[in-house]
Amino acid sequence: MKTLKIKSVIKSTLLLTVLSTGCKKVLDEQPRSSFTPEYFKTVQGVNGGLTAMYAHLRNIYGQAYYYNSGVTGTDEATWGQSADGNFKDLDCSGVGIISSTSYPTSIIWGESFTDINTASGVIENASAVGISSALIAEARFFRAFDYFLLVQSYGGVPLDLGSGALKFNITPSRTSVRNTVPEVYTKAIFPDLLQAINDLPETGRVTGGLTKTAARLFLSKAYLTYAWWLQNPNSIPTYPASNRTDPNGHDAAWYFQNAYDIATTAIDNPGSFKLQPTFYDVNVGTNDRNSEMVLYADHTQSSEKYNGSSLTYGSGGAPDNFAGWMMTWNYPNIISGGVNSVLREADQHLGRPWVRMAPTVEVLKNTFADKVNDSRYDGTFTTVYRGNWQKGGNTAQTLANANGLPVAQGGAILSFLDNDDPNVVYAKGNGNVGAGLLPGRSDWVVNPGDISRIIYPGLWKLGPYRTDNGTGLGQPNAGSTRPYPIAKFSELYLIAAEAAVKGATVKPGKSARELVNVLRARAGKWRFNNNGNVVKIEDDSQAMMAATPAIIDMNYVLAERSREFYAEGGRWFDLVRTQKWGELAASFTIAGTTFGDHTPVKVTRSIDSHLYLRPIPQGQIDALVMSAADKAAYQNPGY
Repeated sequence: MKTLKIKSVIKSTLLLTVLSTGCKKVLDEQPRSSFTPEYFKTVQGVNGGLTAMYAHLRNIYGQAYYYNSGVTGTDEATWGQSADGNFKDLDCSGVGIISSTSYPTSIIWGESFTDINTASGVIENASAVGISSALIAEARFFRAFDYFLLVQSYGGVPLDLGSGALKFNITPSRTSVRNTVPEVYTKAIFPDLLQAINDLPETGRVTGGLTKTAARLFLSKAYLTYAWWLQNPNSIPTYPASNRTDPNGHDAAWYFQNAYDIATTAIDNPGSFKLQPTFYDVNVGTNDRNSEMVLYADHTQSSEKYNGSSLTYGSGGAPDNFAGWMMTWNYPNIISGGVNSVLREADQHLGRPWVRMAPTVEVLKNTFADKVNDSRYDGTFTTVYRGNWQKGGNTAQTLANANGLPVAQGGAILSFLDNDDPNVVYAKGNGNVGAGLLPGRSDWVVNPGDISRIIYPGLWKLGPYRTDNGTGLGQPNAGSTRPYPIAKFSELYLIAAEAAVKGATVKPGKSARELVNVLRARAGKWRFNNNGNVVKIEDDSQAMMAATPAIIDMNYVLAERSREFYAEGGRWFDLVRTQKWGELAASFTIAGTTFGDHTPVKVTRSIDSHLYLRPIPQGQIDALVMSAADKAAYQNPGY
């Protein structure tokens, strides 16, 4: 466990830059080892601080242990065969326990306060050195962004880092006082985001730069989250103890309405953003940084300096983008004709296997029940593993595979079926991974109801994409050089739909059902069958919209959120916000940890109400110079 402290003198190994106000395609980063208060009083220092805020996103998004904390233990995933305690602890299924020394739950605390102080330094000094209000608005956005992460995770957190509330701190402080949840929202998050909406441009000054749309998306989501907090339908405790009242005198309905209004305003005034024509287009690597990507943690294959990490190996730590490894099973174990037929490759449908996390049977059969009309299952998972042995130097034209039948290079070696087939016969050792046989098929097969913690469809949407592989396998052991998605334009539709379900007065054409159906109609449009590896021009949007319930409830909105954003890292926040975690993630089924085990077992979780807040990291509390009683009171109850 790392020792984490709130520090006032900002030290960083991130890559910094001097930014011009003109439009540029990338952030021109220059290495710098530390920030000092004097440095912030220069144009170079203020601009360098701004770039550090963008760069710090890499330490959170794509960082697999933080990623795990937002997915494992929800209704989207459980621990996989190779999981250690970092993953098992988060599952809440009796194989571990979340404690104040759990690393995944400490990451936000360790990362966000440094960024908040950097933002405060920029905000306090930028005007004096002639920086525009639009650039100051970027710092305001990031300060609000980090406080929003913190308050959702831990409850009330300190606004004073040692020099006063929301002040740039230049003196090391070993004491701390937590503000209440309403104070964090109304004094920090809301004012900064409102100012950011006013001052940010419609189109980012650089590719991936902040915009009014980004600020509107996060303000609408913050209003939505705070409205739920005020309403507290399941009586979940908060900390520090606070009445569920708003200092500005507004009730939950006011915040639900404003969440709806701001989200729909963003939809109607998109600037440079728009929905992609198909779900496949949103996530395919050839189309990264598309018009739907409102905010992302960027990476590149062009240079290690700009990527922030190695292009040839993965460190297994930030700022590598290695989240996509976690839900990738050991497909290189597949044997065809005595050789490994599917080799590890830096290709979106393959990548580096870590087997730390696994989807559940319910995900495959319930969340993604419609695999005929809805393209989102095909655009989320790798369900067909194809032979690539020639890229590893084996010149064989075909290999003997299932039923002794030959498979050519690029052919299907192992397939996860869309629906359970009772005719599948499993025999231990099939393909060396205990897959099954169907008469006449040359590929090994696995039923969706028979997946296990060791063999399951991989997560295609987060898989690697590189253009420098040549004719070989590329660099499959390196962290992904793709941008990691943080917020998408499509989320605005679901934020507004959720607020409408909670009673917001809706605009014409923007009821909850109509908003959801915009995304469902898009999900019904195909241009490529990913796992069939063939062009598929088909429009099933009418069928998708017709299947939408006449009355949309909260569980349906959450199901749509999972179909749109499955395993991107935000599910825990969704379930905690709506207080549905204990209901929707209470149990799941999956088979065991050995190849050949296809007997699903029902697993139950124990999700106590105190788990709706993460523990304050023990290293932070230990570093405080306060009485034992004050230290004990600083921690969230139950830890």
